[in-house]
Amino acid sequence: MAAAEPARAARRTLPTRLAAVAVGVSEATVRKWASRGKLTRHGTATRAEYDLEELTLLAAG
Repeated sequence: MAAAEPARAARRTLPTRLAAVAVGVSEATVRKWASRGKLTRHGTATRAEYDLEELTLLAAG
């Protein structure tokens, strides 16, 4: 019998405006990080969302 896979925590994503507020930067900075490949963009083509954990790690340096 195979071992059960550990449960993954649900990804907590935020729209651009809230992502910026959460880490204390401008919306433009969040978009720039994503365009430079420093931050993964989630969501749809018309609604960008960003992972809160990834944001906080990036903002912390």
